[in-house]
Amino acid sequence: MQQAARRNLRVVLALCAVLAAMITLVAFSPPLYRMFCAATGLNGTTQRVAADTAKLSDRVITVRFSTDVAPGLPWRFMPEQKEVSLHLGEEKLVFFSAENRSDQPLVGHADFNVTPLKTGLYFNKVQCFCFNEERLGPHEKVDMPVQFFVDPALATDPSTSDVRTITLSYTFFRSRHPAGAEDLGRFLADAPPDAGRGKQDFAERCAACHALDRNGIGPMLGGVLGRPAGRRAGYAYSPALAHSGLDWTAQNLDRWLAGPAALVPGTKMPVKILDASSRRDIIAYLEQQRAGIAATQ
Repeated sequence: MQQAARRNLRVVLALCAVLAAMITLVAFSPPLYRMFCAATGLNGTTQRVAADTAKLSDRVITVRFSTDVAPGLPWRFMPEQKEVSLHLGEEKLVFFSAENRSDQPLVGHADFNVTPLKTGLYFNKVQCFCFNEERLGPHEKVDMPVQFFVDPALATDPSTSDVRTITLSYTFFRSRHPAGAEDLGRFLADAPPDAGRGKQDFAERCAACHALDRNGIGPMLGGVLGRPAGRRAGYAYSPALAHSGLDWTAQNLDRWLAGPAALVPGTKMPVKILDASSRRDIIAYLEQQRAGIAATQ
């Protein structure tokens, strides 16, 4: 009995130490606390990843969406769909609408989590408006994309064996740090391409495999627009792409980024960018790089 009591006491003391560390992080370093939550999935904190490279699972799960707006922010904020069903490992693109009901531009920031809280470690976001402070013009309305997948590892965790439904929740607050906010107008269908945002998206979504000036996991992409697909010397392309007969026009590159395997069955490229605005900006960045290369020749 005494041994069991001592063991229980050690567990309680360890939990108290973890709780004290968490309180210290919250009080003195909110960014560190957020990093800790993201790394552990604590409190239903989701993960941020550059791409979905997970293997598709047979297990299907339902993801529901919940939204709210805090007092002091006169926005309407709603999911465009109540829920979606997907296989573990399957990438999904969903949309949320935001409307500024005031006569002035306002900056908001979205807090988020998933429930059950234990699923946070497995819920992966590739793209989300919640990554940034977001500005919305007076009476402006936009549809904002969220690209995500649920890690197949959820199916191998005994603690999540009972999970069939995950709820992704957002609450928009008025931002305390409006300087440098992103403009939500970038998601409008008629928004002009932005090579600056494309550079950032390229760094986050493409640079793990591609560089502009050298081959890596993927072929170099400097000057890719205008050249034949799968033909640049020094890289081992898949036979499917090498014999595709494609030229990398802006239109073909957009189709490729939206779904490489759909455009060229048998290609080695596993990553796709479902959001049209991100593809538009990345292509604008590659166009800019081509213009820069041409100017130096």
